[in-house]
Amino acid sequence: MANRHRGEVTAHFGGKPYRLCLTLGALAELEDRLGEEDILALARRFENGRISAREALAVIAAGLRGGGHVLSDAEIDTLTAGESVPGWLGIVVDLLQAAFGVAVVGDEGLEPAAEGASSAPFPGGG
Repeated sequence: MANRHRGEVTAHFGGKPYRLCLTLGALAELEDRLGEEDILALARRFENGRISAREALAVIAAGLRGGGHVLSDAEIDTLTAGESVPGWLGIVVDLLQAAFGVAVVGDEGLEPAAEGASSAPFPGGG
């Protein structure tokens, strides 16, 4: 079972539950894969609420590996999630919210999960 306080989420692929987590290693994988220089730049990348399929796949792959699943990119490419695109995006949003404390809010992009909190993904981050 996923522990939200540790940044873990549960996602179902092909009807099977998986625990996903953006650990420090998973975040380092994302930085490398998406060409970002640090965690803050990575968080800011998702602030506008827009995400490409390539980015979504990278987030899910990193989350699966951070959750302890040893899956290749080719294996991850074949997984199915709920209603296709909405299913995948729901998982990505849930995982980013668990890791960075943000949630997608309509056209406003990523906003703090807690009402009245700073819009910066990290304290002192801007």
